[in-house]
Amino acid sequence: MFSIGEFARYGQVSVRMLRHYDSLGLLTPAEVEGGTGYRYYTADQLGALNRIIALKDLGFELRQVRAILADELDAEQLRGMLRLRRAELEQTVHEETARLNRVEARLRTIEESGAEAEVVVKPLEPVRLAELTAIAPGYAPADIGPVIRPLFGELCRSLETAGVTPRGCGLARYEPRGSGVLVRAGLPVTDAVAGLSIVELPGVDRAATVVHHGSMDEVLPTAQALARWVAANGYQGSGYPREHTLACPDDPDDWVTELQDPLDCWNPR
Repeated sequence: MFSIGEFARYGQVSVRMLRHYDSLGLLTPAEVEGGTGYRYYTADQLGALNRIIALKDLGFELRQVRAILADELDAEQLRGMLRLRRAELEQTVHEETARLNRVEARLRTIEESGAEAEVVVKPLEPVRLAELTAIAPGYAPADIGPVIRPLFGELCRSLETAGVTPRGCGLARYEPRGSGVLVRAGLPVTDAVAGLSIVELPGVDRAATVVHHGSMDEVLPTAQALARWVAANGYQGSGYPREHTLACPDDPDDWVTELQDPLDCWNPR
């Protein structure tokens, strides 16, 4: 038997918390000494304490914890419940991290609003692309990313199945479609590929290009710098520059992407 102080140390909780759990009927002492009211716990009760702490740390309220424990779930059922809750929390963390990245990108855009983009005007060669398309709800990175990544994944698998090796890096293009955006994921090929659309993209005499280093979730400052250059030089842009992948290692922070805005389809002011 352990005194409440000893049990608290082994369980890495406070004595006050154990008394609170007792008052709620979550974890009652194995024995309460008459007269003194001293509480004593057994080693077997550490398992019950661990369940309470795990459920609480996963975001369950104590009343929910009590209801869960009252169902007398076995270890496997409890593990399944904890895995599900963990997945929910991981998704929340992912969404909040993405939101924070978007805020940081906006802040950088504000801070760099006066900076000049290292824009290069150059021709773009014609290219034959094997393409897959899908609709994204908007043009923000949070809308485009979940659409464009699976498209390129499926495109690569289709080309591999067909025994076709791409002749270069990926090219993403975008077009407005109602309230959404048509996303085009393409890889250069030489010949037709069964089951895939083949697009003959004509060459462009002049395009304003700028290189973005890092994840495409943080492309906003680079894209807006390109837009400012276009406006400053008397052109009206489409708002949807192409994205030509130059390097795509495992770490998105090391990606290199060229944004390309064709100038020959615009009207100088």
